[in-house]
Parts: sequence; C-alpha cells; structure tokens
Amino acid sequence: MSEVKEGVNGTINTLESFDWNTIGKKQDNYSQDERDKLDAMYGKTLSAVTEAQIVEGVVVAKNHKEVVVNIGFKSDGVVPLSEFRYNPDLKIGDKVEVFVESQEDKNGQLILSHKTARSMQSWDRVNEALAKDEIIKGYVKCRTKGGLIVDVFGIEAFLPGSQIDVKPIRDYDIYVGKTMEFKVVKINQEFRNVVVSHKALIEAELELQKKEIISKLEKGQVLEGTVKNITSYGVFIDLGGVDGLIHITDLSWGRINHPEEIVKLDQKLNVVILDFDNDKKRIALGLKQLTSHPWDSLDTNIKIGDKVKGKVVVIADYGAFIEIAAGIEGLIHVSEMSWSQHLRTAQDFLKAGDEVEAIILTLNREERKMSLGIKQLTPDPWTNILEKYPKGSKHSVIVRNATNFGLFVELEEGIDGLIHISDLSWSKKIKHPNEFAKTGDKIEAVILEVDAENRKLSLGVKQLEENPWEVFETVFTLDSVHKGTVISTSEKGAIISLPYGVEGFAPGRHLIKADGTAAKTEETLDFKVLEFVKESKKIIVSHTKIHDDKIGEERSGAAAGHKSDGKDTKKAVKKVKDSMEKTTLGDISSLSALRTEMEESEKTPKGKA
Repeated sequence: MSEVKEGVNGTINTLESFDWNTIGKKQDNYSQDERDKLDAMYGKTLSAVTEAQIVEGVVVAKNHKEVVVNIGFKSDGVVPLSEFRYNPDLKIGDKVEVFVESQEDKNGQLILSHKTARSMQSWDRVNEALAKDEIIKGYVKCRTKGGLIVDVFGIEAFLPGSQIDVKPIRDYDIYVGKTMEFKVVKINQEFRNVVVSHKALIEAELELQKKEIISKLEKGQVLEGTVKNITSYGVFIDLGGVDGLIHITDLSWGRINHPEEIVKLDQKLNVVILDFDNDKKRIALGLKQLTSHPWDSLDTNIKIGDKVKGKVVVIADYGAFIEIAAGIEGLIHVSEMSWSQHLRTAQDFLKAGDEVEAIILTLNREERKMSLGIKQLTPDPWTNILEKYPKGSKHSVIVRNATNFGLFVELEEGIDGLIHISDLSWSKKIKHPNEFAKTGDKIEAVILEVDAENRKLSLGVKQLEENPWEVFETVFTLDSVHKGTVISTSEKGAIISLPYGVEGFAPGRHLIKADGTAAKTEETLDFKVLEFVKESKKIIVSHTKIHDDKIGEERSGAAAGHKSDGKDTKKAVKKVKDSMEKTTLGDISSLSALRTEMEESEKTPKGKA
C-alpha cells in the first residue's frame, strides 16, 4: 500500500507502505503463508454443494418446529419438523437425506427439504422394501373408504382395513396421526399404487402362538375366549391367537333371531370345543352345551291332553313351532289348527310372536319332541253332523276351491263338502266348475250324502230344481225338428244350442247344408233329433238329415205316380180286349143296328147334328 501525507498547499501524498487489513484488528496480522495455511484448513471442513442435489446431513439441533441439519456447507440448513412426522424418534446426531433447494435465500439461509429428498428416492426405496421383505415406518395421514392412507417415503400408500390387525377393526380413526411399522405387500407398477400391511408383522408371531394352542386342543375342552366378531350366522371367538366359531344354533337352547341377543363384542366367556378339522384350522365351539338341556328339567307331571301356553317362534306353511319354555318347543301342524278339511296355511291362523294355548297331542321325552293342537280347544262340528245337515236339506255355502272335478264348499268353520261337476246343472254341459262359480262366491246347495265316519259331504246345485229331462224326453222325440244355433265346432262335430237351454251334439257329417257347405258357428238352422238318452243327458241332432229326407220323399212320390199310370193303361187294354171278345161272340143283330144308326148320323147335316 502507498503512504499518504498532506502537503503545505493541501495536497495529499500516498503512503505506499500502509496495510489496510490491520485496521480495526487488535491482534497482529497474519502473514501470507499463514493465511494460506488457514484457508486450506478451513476449506477441508466445507464440501462443494450444488442446488437440486440430494445429500446426507446430520441433525445438529431440533425444536418443536424445525430441525437444523449440517450438510458440511458454510452454513447449516433448516428443515420443518413436519417433514419428519413419520419418524417421531428423530434425535440429534441422526443422519438424514435432504434435498438442496437453494444455497442461499434472500436472508442468506441454506434451504433444504427432507420431504423432497424422500419423494425423489421413494419409489426405489419402496420397491427395495418389497424385494427384501423389509419392515418400514409410515405415518397414518387420514382415513379413506375401506382403510387408511399412510405416508411411506413420501408416497401415499393404502392400508386396507383387513390389514391393520389380525382382529377386525371397528374404529379406523384411532390410528390417524400415528406412526406405525409396515410391510410392503403389493405394488402396481403401472399406476404406482402401493399397498402396505401392519397385520403381516404380527401374523408370524401369532402363528407360533397358534401352533402351540392348537396342539393342546381336545374335544370337550372348556376354554376362555373373547368375542371377536358377531355375524348373523354365529360368533367368532378369539382363543388367544386361534379363532373358533360358535354357530347361532349352539349359542342357546332356545331359538334366537340374532347372536347379539346373547353376546356382545369384546365379551369374555367360557366355551366348549365341539369339533375341529384334521388340521385344526376350523374349530367349532359351543356355549349352550355348558348348561343342561331344558328337556331334562321338564316337569314330569306334564302328559298328553294337558293344556300348555307358549309363544309362536317359527311359522311355516305346514305349521308353527310354539316355545312353551326356553329350549322346549312343540309343533302345531296346520291340520291341527282347524276342523276344516280344505287345504290352508298356518299363516291363516297364527303369526310369529303370538301367545297361544294348545293341547298336548304327542309327547316323546327321549326324542325331545312334542306335537300340539289348538282345534281341540273347540267342539268338533262333526259330532252332530246328521242333525245339523240332514240329507235333502238346503243350505247357503261358500266356494273355497275349484278343481277339475267339482267345487269344494264350506258350510261352516270345520265342515266342508264337495259339489261334483255333474251335480251343477241339469241341462248345461260345464267343462270346468270355474264356469259356474268362483272362489269366494256364495251359492245355494242341497245335501245329497253324509259320511260322518269319513267326514265327507256331497252336495248338489241342480237338485234344487226338478229334473227337466223328464219333460225334455217328451219334447225332443225322435225325428222331431227344432231350431238350433251352432255354439262351437270341433273336428268331431259341433255343439248345438236347442230350445229350453238344452245343448245337443251334431256329428260333422250331419252339419252339411243343402248347398253342400258346412254349418258355421253362430248359424241358426233346423235340426232333427236322431237320438235322445235321458240317463246321460245326450241329444244327437242332424241338419243334413232334414234335406236328405226331403229329397228321398220327392223321389219316392215320383216313382209311385209312374207306377199308377202303368196300372191304368193295363186296365184299359184289358177292357178293350174284353169288349172285342164280347163283340166277336155277341149278337150280330145288335151290331147291324149300330151300323145303321151310324150311317144315318153321317147323312144328317152338321148344323143339325
């Protein structure tokens, strides 16, 4: 440096030997050699850092908001503590990877990011963890449909609900915000989806416990367990690493609609081993077997014919099961619900939950079976059936069912009868009883037969009137002609509606008209009666026979006229011959007189003649 001095005239002179580096320093200045050595030593403590580079650093400080990381640069970097939330055990001295976002911001601060560094290397790390079956840590960020979202190496991975624990989890929210250990179980390379499992970590340990427990299992053994899961068909019990199932039928001697009526989740209870497979992977448990069967404590004084009260627990078409005590049931068959004989269902009489009174019909304590009846609580209507419904009496009945052969009718509750199809009408031919009456219709009928022993009644409707076929026999005589209308036709012939509501049958060949065509449906023509059978109510008629008979009569009349003319001619010839014989053999004088008379008449003028 040059030295400066002030002259007389105010000019400044430079002091070349002045060292400006010593200004403000108390200690002695370093020589150039010393300075070079110090620069070299300091340079060894610093590393060359470039932006957008991932480097490894050491945690040198930590507070509730930030983490200070030394990466060997001239200054330390600060990273938000939130980027390390997956690792709550982070402490000073731990090595971490960071991404250099900026060597120096506007405040001269080195900017680092641990999250970015993890994200850039995360995919490789995740694939490596899957390949090595490595246990990794993750932060549970939030709940989603069917499971949880976990932050693993900066990647959002899916943790299914079934993979959280070996037992079903009912509240996923309790895991949100926690850091847990996981195993990568599945990776979708195309969509970059990652699935992790916490359950896989504890299954190996449980498997050892399970083998030890299973090896000691025996049928009939009583164990303590915890209710793990409840379904509609049964309860799963945790026996300490091994699961068993109590079927709904083995929970209680009585009937239940759902297992929740007996047990609750996380409830501890004693169960008995009923059965298991060869590998002992499926264990059947029982709860009701720990108590005696209700039938064993059934009152010994109960007998057939006694009245009992109970509740309808199950109802089906064929009957209803009545629970008279817990675990003791009896069946009321539908046939024992009413004295009626026509088919009905149990729902017509009872419904689930009804309180009923019944009579014990059968009782088998060994087989633990009981049959009941409720119709026995009312008098049997067939007891005085002959007095109430004598033969020939008329009654109003209700149609309950229609079959091909007749109508089943009800006179009163418990008393049914049959009206055969042949007893519905005297004159009309009924193809199916539905044509006469429908189910629910109320009709009048007369008692025809009473079979009290077999509980059968025969009724009739047509018997309410006199048999018109007695009169029809005098009306539809053989060869009598009547107006008729073709109702329907078939291959064999046609049904003809005749006067007085009577129907007849005309065979196909008897439907040909005079012009050669066949009669059609709804056509009205004359029909001649060919056959009348009162017993079977059958009338055979013919239209063709009418004009065929007419043609025959005309032909026979002409033949008779021709025959009469021939007879007259023969008589005239015979008369002439007789005359000739008489003339030849007669008196000659008479013939002469006749000739004279003829000659005179010829001479007389024509006018006078």
